[in-house]
This record gives sequence, C-alpha cells and structure tokens, in this order.
Amino acid sequence: MKLSCMLCSFVLIALGICGGVYALTGFDLLLFLCFGSRAAARAAMGAGGVCGLFSAYAAAALKPFSRLR
Repeated sequence: MKLSCMLCSFVLIALGICGGVYALTGFDLLLFLCFGSRAAARAAMGAGGVCGLFSAYAAAALKPFSRLR
C-alpha cells in the first residue's frame, strides 16, 4: 500500500510539473516526453486521473499516510 501511494504521488507530481511548464511557457512537455504521440499523452493523463482517484480513496478510506512518519 505504501508503494502504491508513493507511485501515485510521483505520477501526480510529474504530471503537475508537465502542466506547470505548459502553463508558463506554452511548451507541451508531456507531449515531448511521449515523442509526439497524442495517444500516449492521453494515456498518461488517464493514468494520472486513476492515480488521483486512488490517492483520494486511500486518504479517505484507508489512511495509509498516517504511518509514513
């Protein structure tokens, strides 16, 4: 469970950085990292959505972050 939460947090942070670069500069970093494939970029964004839902569910129902101290 701890590994899943850390992996989902990493994915969300990476997508946030890509979104921030796009918002500040107009350069689509996610599309660049996916070698110009819009399907791969959409799949990465879909994985980010699933990670966000898992993180919300884990924080609400399972409370795994309380033992990470």
